[in-house]
Amino acid sequence: MTVSRKIWSRTADGKAIYRYTITNASGASVVLTNIGAGIVSVNVPDREGRLGDVVLGYGKAENYIADGPCFGKCPGRFANRIARGRFSLDGKTYELPVNNGPNHLHGGPEGFQNQVWESRKKGGAVEFKYVAADGEMGYPGKLAVVAHYEWSEDNVLTLTFTAKSDAPTVVNLTNHAYFNLDCRGSVLRHTLKLNASEYLPTDSTLIPLGESEPVAGTPMDFLNSKRLGRDIRKDFPALKIGKGYDACWLIDGYTPGQLQDAALLKAASSGRTLRVTTTQPGVQIYTGNWLSGCPKGKKGRVYRDYDGVAIECQHFPDSPNRPEYPPVVLRPGKTFHEAIVFAFGVE
Repeated sequence: MTVSRKIWSRTADGKAIYRYTITNASGASVVLTNIGAGIVSVNVPDREGRLGDVVLGYGKAENYIADGPCFGKCPGRFANRIARGRFSLDGKTYELPVNNGPNHLHGGPEGFQNQVWESRKKGGAVEFKYVAADGEMGYPGKLAVVAHYEWSEDNVLTLTFTAKSDAPTVVNLTNHAYFNLDCRGSVLRHTLKLNASEYLPTDSTLIPLGESEPVAGTPMDFLNSKRLGRDIRKDFPALKIGKGYDACWLIDGYTPGQLQDAALLKAASSGRTLRVTTTQPGVQIYTGNWLSGCPKGKKGRVYRDYDGVAIECQHFPDSPNRPEYPPVVLRPGKTFHEAIVFAFGVE
């Protein structure tokens, strides 16, 4: 395993923006950046052995700052939405920036995804660290977060998050990479299987209405593998709201701290597969419904709606306001610890 680092660019105030490349013996590689602890590229073989980049991203480092799609990055302090930018903790109400309709999204406009993290090579791995100040984007507590990436000889990318706070706070971390296993065109021909028999219906602003509902008999049913595009145009509330899939599914068999199957994505054309496992309780599937108009991608590629699918393993949206959901409160002396594993293959 080789790990290299190059300066990609610099911020206006002179901070170095790096590109880290981890390459295994077969030549398959992962490219990471310290902007938002992001995944820039994943180069893995198709069934003919030809390497291709299966992650959407930009050619210029600057485009990763404050981009609408949040390509490849790790949003925080709380990924996904918090209703009306408000939550209460230990009897105190906290106000957060509203940056997505009436709601707070991905930690706000200065969320972790738009920060330049500290970074280092650590053996054959790469580690990113960000320390959020008490009160940053309205959240309580000084929070130190580490995102640790490892790349294996059999093309498995493991992302481990750890975080500690000096005061009670809320935390929800994920990675927001968009995958296209054919490296081009629409992902609506990809097939997806989810280990999830329930999902969270939402209001028109994508805030959960409350209890989960069974996927059976609805377009939200991915218990058996099916094409992403098969039901995407159906007259169903969750699909009408977001012009496609943008919902959170509850992972069957969730047990805190244990890896559980979340998703299996396949592309018949290239033969590539992606199996995602996680310790987290939910998976947000977003079919890139609003990618048109975002900055040009690598090699000048122009992205269009549905050119990638995000598989975001995380806690549930609006969890700070939903005590019945798996807990997201982190207290001093405790460590937030979650993992997401992306295993690439062919068939």
